[in-house]
Amino acid sequence: MNKIKIIFGFIILSLFQQCYSFTGSSLKDEKTIQINEFPNNAALVNPTLSQQFSTDIQNRFLQRTTLKGTKQNPDILVEGEITDYSITPTTISSTTVSTNTGGTVQESQNKLTITVKVHYENKLHPELSFDRTYSDEAVFNSNLSQSEIESSQVKIATDRIINKIFNDIVANW
Repeated sequence: MNKIKIIFGFIILSLFQQCYSFTGSSLKDEKTIQINEFPNNAALVNPTLSQQFSTDIQNRFLQRTTLKGTKQNPDILVEGEITDYSITPTTISSTTVSTNTGGTVQESQNKLTITVKVHYENKLHPELSFDRTYSDEAVFNSNLSQSEIESSQVKIATDRIINKIFNDIVANW
């Protein structure tokens, strides 16, 4: 009787595994990926953004999927461009600071916005291909230096954008 339960359990598990990938990935037949560099075509240019974004998105796909990078005839092609990189003043979520004289001063904050256009082409399943624009932002105190913005806030915004792109391609929810 126990052997029948074990065999039945393996059959159910096998059927379940065929219907759902335990990695959560919708990529089944795809084996190779090509991710081209994302040039920075924004009006305000961060000189390291293009290379850093391109490297980070490549690493995300190569480290978190079984896809292999290629430059020739890939199953999946991901390319695009950075279309906006802007820093604007904002009053959202501003905080107040007490001064030595007993008054309060409202600290100003800035908002970094990064926008990326993405072309995704799935050669094995063309119906999944798309062209989309992704944008995200990071709000920070205006007293941050340019190097602090580029080392921390840019990373926050680009990581969020890469997460969205990755989820739209791999998770296909």
